[in-house]
Amino acid sequence: MNSFIQLDPIDLVWGLGMMAIAIGLSSWQGLGLELSLAIATGRTVIQLLVVGFFLGVVFALDNPLAVLAVLLVMLTIAAITARNRIGKKIPRLFWVVFGSIFFCSALTLIYTNLLIIQPDTWYQPQYLIPLGGIVLGNAMNGSAIAGERLVSTITSSRLEIETHLSLGATPQQAVAGYRKDAIRAGLIPTLNQMMVVGIVTLPGIITGQLLSGIDPLNAASYQILIMFMIATTNLTTTILVTRGIYRQFFNAQAQLKLP
Repeated sequence: MNSFIQLDPIDLVWGLGMMAIAIGLSSWQGLGLELSLAIATGRTVIQLLVVGFFLGVVFALDNPLAVLAVLLVMLTIAAITARNRIGKKIPRLFWVVFGSIFFCSALTLIYTNLLIIQPDTWYQPQYLIPLGGIVLGNAMNGSAIAGERLVSTITSSRLEIETHLSLGATPQQAVAGYRKDAIRAGLIPTLNQMMVVGIVTLPGIITGQLLSGIDPLNAASYQILIMFMIATTNLTTTILVTRGIYRQFFNAQAQLKLP
């Protein structure tokens, strides 16, 4: 197995050439994406270099509190991003999303670290930060998709929901079908990825490990574990998020209230 090839600044400059080509193609085709591509390129370089430097410090400290602080920042940003995608007018939505992602991600990470990865290394940044980032990012996407679907469906189905309520249905019964559809929508990207992983796409973890010279079978094993973590976390998170969201649409008298 070949040793890992490190990239130096000159390699990254050559990499910028690809974005220069993309900007040139946008200009040639009159797409008007030149400024957006340039800004995205600059942010990608700056953000990832800053993150790389910061994580280097965290890895050197090898301290559980530092690792948990990084995960807390990632969790907060994920909750804010999902909340903004779902809707800012819904009361207490941030805490619904934050609590759901935190609870489901924590359970998955604890299960993985205690039963699969050695318990005495659970806090090591090389394990917890990458796995936590992957789980949090996917939970954010799943909850945003499911939450946005549920909110838009409830908002556009007021008459139907109030009809169910007038016939004696509880709020949970009145929106049960909408909730199921929202949860399914939140799981579509994960299920699609699982169906074609290794055949059409090679996700980031297995690609990174292959580039670093890890045995392909070992890299595939890690990717299998991660796909199972993502699927479980996404399902449990979307269940909790949609449950918390629909409750914000009803008052104590079980009457529908739209934000």
